Amino acid sequence: MTDCLFCKVVDGTIPATIVERTETTVAFRDIAPVSPTHVLVVPTRHVADLDEAVATDPGIAADLLTQCARVAAREGLADGYRVVINTRSDGGQTVQHLHAHVLGGRPHAWPPG
Repeated sequence: MTDCLFCKVVDGTIPATIVERTETTVAFRDIAPVSPTHVLVVPTRHVADLDEAVATDPGIAADLLTQCARVAAREGLADGYRVVINTRSDGGQTVQHLHAHVLGGRPHAWPPG
């Protein structure tokens, strides 16, 4: 998808601080972090949201969550972390490419808001 912000990060058109890249995911630092650690994990293949991923290829969701756990370990978040996946507008999704936020480095309250 040529106009997708995260597809451009994946293909290197838009620069980002890459934390880790696998065959199926790219993890990079959020440009507006809300926690000391705030890394976005996106599939390399464009899918709009979690529902589309599960409907077309559930392995995408599995790879995404696996990479979130690996990023948390790599970032030293042994005391805990939060993974957030927003889906569609009412869920707070602002970029229409599936992505997970890995947040850590401070306590996170519940409910999140």
